[in-house]
Formats: sequence, structure tokens, C-alpha cells
Amino acid sequence: MLMLIKGGRVIDPGNLDGIVDILIKDGKIAEIKDQGSGIRDQGSGVEVIDASGKIVTPGLIDMHVHLREPGHEYKETIKSGCLAAAHGGFTAICPMPNTNPVNDNGQITEYILKKAGAADTVRVYPVAAISKGLNGKSLCEYGELKEAGAIALSDDGNPVSNSQLMRRAMEYAKGFSLPIISHCEDLGLAANGVVNEGAVATSMGLAGIPNAAESVMIMRDIALCELTESCVHIAHVSTKESVLAIRNAKKRGVKVTAETAPHYFTLTEDTVKGYNTNAKINPPLRSSQDREAILEGLADGTIDVIATDHAPHSYIEKEVEFDQAANGIIGLETSVSLSLKLVQNSVISLTNLVEKMSINPARILGLDIGIKTGRPADITIIDPDLSYKIDSGKFQSLSRNTPFNGWDMKGKAILTMVGGKILFDEMVTLNLEP
Repeated sequence: MLMLIKGGRVIDPGNLDGIVDILIKDGKIAEIKDQGSGIRDQGSGVEVIDASGKIVTPGLIDMHVHLREPGHEYKETIKSGCLAAAHGGFTAICPMPNTNPVNDNGQITEYILKKAGAADTVRVYPVAAISKGLNGKSLCEYGELKEAGAIALSDDGNPVSNSQLMRRAMEYAKGFSLPIISHCEDLGLAANGVVNEGAVATSMGLAGIPNAAESVMIMRDIALCELTESCVHIAHVSTKESVLAIRNAKKRGVKVTAETAPHYFTLTEDTVKGYNTNAKINPPLRSSQDREAILEGLADGTIDVIATDHAPHSYIEKEVEFDQAANGIIGLETSVSLSLKLVQNSVISLTNLVEKMSINPARILGLDIGIKTGRPADITIIDPDLSYKIDSGKFQSLSRNTPFNGWDMKGKAILTMVGGKILFDEMVTLNLEP
């Protein structure tokens, strides 16, 4: 089977940026040529994709998602999460280990990969637990987890509060070249908080979580990173103090990387007014000053990655009192559109966006990707000018907990291809709309 992607602007940072044609054969990129010279005639039987006016990128990677299988399949299954990823433009996702049972042993890792294989959609790279049961008391067997297919380690959802245990985790993981993804939260400072500490929390009569609950743990992990001469990746950065700490650490040469999520550079704590549980998340939505700091961190490279922290919950967990509602926002099917706002608002360039949603996650995780001959054809096509309205009722995810429902957007992923197989294609139907 031959496939030809014609006339799109291919952006593969550090490798390619231009209007080119891409020939795909047997699931791999067979030939790349400038549009002017073109790819030689392949005869009949070639599927042609007209990508004129579109952006063609290496497959997008979301290195922080939650798939609720095993244990809470009514919120999300591996299959539904993979379909949501494909419809959002992602060719690969990294599910966190806080399932039931926890992904803290090779058997669970293998189960996840088996279910992902049966789904036969996007690539799934499981993130295994740092500690057994996510309890922060004893380390998992990292060698067993890597052999089973784990790509990184995290206790996401729970911080590793014991500094000595986190030090040993960094040292142990370094020997297996497994990145540590750290959920940075001081539980003592966070206490029973449910929103950002400040005027909004006070006006709503809710307990607040101070910025320091995040930033002091980031500073600790940076110190441990220096001590162990290892790497650490900071998950879901939300505060200005965190951005400053990471920026300063990078200037010193510390091997720290960081991610944020679209809700942290799009929304503020004001979104929870009216007790909007679809905007309840941990870490919480912060102040406008924090949002501005996140934007600055994205612009200057302090924040390496945009990840969704896709966290599906059913109405059972969300349509309750605010204090009792579960934390989390789904994001796989809105991330590209929300992140394109950064380009539209001149915060970052299209090239920077592709770096943060594809190249940088791959580098941190040790994945070999890119639009080069011989590589698997994992490709995302984006229409930067397509206008549409977010409709959560049409999501592939089993859950609907998003604060973005009904938003008018410009720009969308319209084709997702993994290994030359098209998993999602809206190019024709959307382009025919008036």
C-alpha cells in the first residue's frame, strides 16, 4: 500500500521545515522531496492526501495521561483513551500508574500493553510506579518493570514525600535509564485544600492550597537531582515560583525538565467560581500572575513539554459538592486547539509547539521519532485555520469532565497516522463544510 502526503508544510524541528511531499510505503516513510521536484509518479493504487495549507508534524506524544484501566473502566478504558488520543492528534501516550491495581509490577505493565495491542490504535508507553502501591515506602523492581515495557517511573497522584526514598529512586532509575516523572506536592502545606489559596478560595469558603505546596517540592527534587547527578522531569507545573526554580536550575546545568498542561496556560482560579467541579484539579488552577509565568516559561524554554494530564471522571465523581468532587480535567481531544492559541497569541512559534508536543517528549523518554526516510510513518496533520466549537458530547473519551465545552476554537488536528495506518481523518468532511 502506497500513500502520498502532498503539499503540506512539514515541521520537524532540527530536521525539516518546508513544503514537501512524503511517500509512505509499507507503514514507513519511503521518500521525501520538495514540492517543486515532487515525488516520481507511482502509478495507480496510490492514496493521495492533499495537505495543502496544512501543518504536517511528527506524531504528537502526550507523556502524561490517565487511563483508568485496570480498575475504573467506567471512567475510561485503554481502548477509549487511545481513541480519544487519536482524535486529538496524538500518535503515542504515556499512561500513569495510578490504576487499580497499581502498575507497580511487570504483570500489570504487560496487561496494559496487551490491552493496548488489542485496541490497535496509538502507541502506548506505560509509566510504572516509583514505589510499591504508590505508598512512598519502598521502591518497585525497576529492572522488572523496564523489561516488561515501562518507559518511565512516577507516583503521579501522590508525591514521594520521603526525601531519602526519592534520592534512592533517582539513583536506581538512573541505572536503567528510566526517567523519573515527579508529582511535586508538599502534603502538609496542601493540607485539605481544594482550590488555589487566595481571594477566590476565601470568597467561596473553600480551603486553599498555597503555591509553596508545589514549589518547595520542586526545589527539593532539583537538589536531589544535583546530588545524584541524575535526571528528573517535573509534572504539571502551575506556579510562578516553580517556573523560577526550574529556570534557575537549568541555568546551573541541572538535568531537570518540566511540563505544564493547557488548562494552566489557558485558565485561572476564576474558572472555579460558581463551584465548577469541572475546573477542580490538582494542582489547582492558579492566579493570573501564575498563568503569565507559565506563558513566560513556555516562551523561554523553561517548560519543555505540553502534556494534557488527561484525567477522566464520570458524573458520579463530579456532580457532587465541590469539596468531595474528584480532581481532574480531560484533555486529549482539546489539547492541540488550546495549544495553538499560544501560536496565535505570539507566545511561541509553530516550531516551538511541535517541539513541546512531539520532539521534546520523545527526547525525554528516549524515543526515536521524526519525519525521515526509513522511519515509521507516525504523523499528525493539523489545520491551523479550521474554526469549530468544542462539543464534549462527541468525544471518544468515556468521560465529559472538561471546562472547555462550547468554546469556539481555531485550529485542530485533522489526521492521525500510526505506522502508515490512518486512525483518524477529518480532512475531507471538515474541508467540505461551508
